[in-house]
Amino acid sequence: MSNGLNIRQEGALDFVSLGALVHRIDPGVIPFRKATVCDIHVSGGEFNCAANLADCFRLNTGVVSAMVSYPIGELVAERVRAMGVRGFYKTFEHDGVRGPNIAAVYSDRGHGVRAPVVFYNRSNEAAAQLKPGDFDWNAVFAGGVRWFHSGGIFAALSETTAELIVEGMKAAKAAGAVTSFDLNFREKLWKISGGEGRAVETVARIVENVDVLVGNEEDLQKGLGIPGQDVTKTSKLDPTAFFGMIDKVVRMHPQVKVVATTLREVHTTNRHSWGAVAWVNGETYVSPTAELDVIDRVGGGDGFASGFFYGLLGGESPEESLKLGWAHGALLTTFPGDTTMATVEQVRAFARGGSARIQR
Repeated sequence: MSNGLNIRQEGALDFVSLGALVHRIDPGVIPFRKATVCDIHVSGGEFNCAANLADCFRLNTGVVSAMVSYPIGELVAERVRAMGVRGFYKTFEHDGVRGPNIAAVYSDRGHGVRAPVVFYNRSNEAAAQLKPGDFDWNAVFAGGVRWFHSGGIFAALSETTAELIVEGMKAAKAAGAVTSFDLNFREKLWKISGGEGRAVETVARIVENVDVLVGNEEDLQKGLGIPGQDVTKTSKLDPTAFFGMIDKVVRMHPQVKVVATTLREVHTTNRHSWGAVAWVNGETYVSPTAELDVIDRVGGGDGFASGFFYGLLGGESPEESLKLGWAHGALLTTFPGDTTMATVEQVRAFARGGSARIQR
């Protein structure tokens, strides 16, 4: 079954993402109000995909973002390099007092019956100042680009970031790339930049240029303004409601060839049932279900998207691509931090129905 995507066979870069780089402050299982020690993870929904595709799946990837000339910027740039991602930056000077800053995401891990808590300091964020005209897309895409990706978190940051996504998508299309967008609807972010009304209007203009959409039912409802199902679902793992919305998505955006999402039933913070579904060029696909013992759930969705994109980029069948995404997302929840520590061999073994037996 064809995926309907016309993917270039080669290019200097297999994958380029546009988005905000952030640093995540993580006190582990201790809530912030009692924390004394924290880990720092470099993250950003769009960057995570580029990092996973480079480090686990060994593709040539790049990230287009804002960089700030101060020690946190150096920390972030070092992690980008360490994951094997090429940075294309607009650099901002830090004034030593107010910024502009690289955003901080504060996120504890929760435990058991206690859910993780996430909040931000995105005050005077450099990435929110990015605007059309800041990047020479011909230079970024020189040598060819196969896939271009962005997401709803970056779109929500300011009036100008959404316009930059549209500009980047159009340039990527002109360069022959497949385009993808992760709806990643974050109510807190849209609330400060115009609310749900602006979200729907803004996302619609971006999605006009998109081939592959990633997003769950809530993302489709709130990001695209599509009414959800009235039926009360028996399980979060039941894909019926998601598939029921696809017709409306495709009617609204007929150029979209692929829509995919993860399905997650959260039993406790550390115990999830995990699945994934995709609609590819008129056909529907459902992954197996895995029972996960979760160490750190942040980045699992990006882990899914990365593996799924990898399969499609490599010419795998839609079913196999979905399994690779599902397997990588599952593995990603077993690592601390937001980006991968898996190898492509581990992902393929798990996607084939591998078990957790010790590998000697």
